[in-house]
Amino acid sequence: VQLQASGGGLVQPGGSLRLSCAVTGFTLNRPAIGWFRQAPGKEREAVSCLSTNNDITYYPDFAKDRFTISSDKTKNTVYLQMNNLRPEDTGVYYCATDFGQASSYALCHRGPREWGQGTQVTVSS
Repeated sequence: VQLQASGGGLVQPGGSLRLSCAVTGFTLNRPAIGWFRQAPGKEREAVSCLSTNNDITYYPDFAKDRFTISSDKTKNTVYLQMNNLRPEDTGVYYCATDFGQASSYALCHRGPREWGQGTQVTVSS
């Protein structure tokens, strides 16, 4: 099982990035999958989660109206579109899942069990 995140980089405040998570070893038709981040000196936090069996999404308040999680099941890939980025969005972003969890809400609140490698996002002028 692999969750390979990519697409991070340096962006100015107000800019956009799209992260990708290429999934191998399982298909996107049951487990919830999500994006989590860790800022320097802070604990990891949920950014967005997706229920892959019914496309129900969950976003914490800071991500609502700015971030969008989606999936392309033909490519077995999950995306995170991030708009209007702020300096406080800086951190390492991880794609993660829990094979025993189908609920996006539960995944974001209880946390994943399987983590991929992260991709660095830096928002700075």
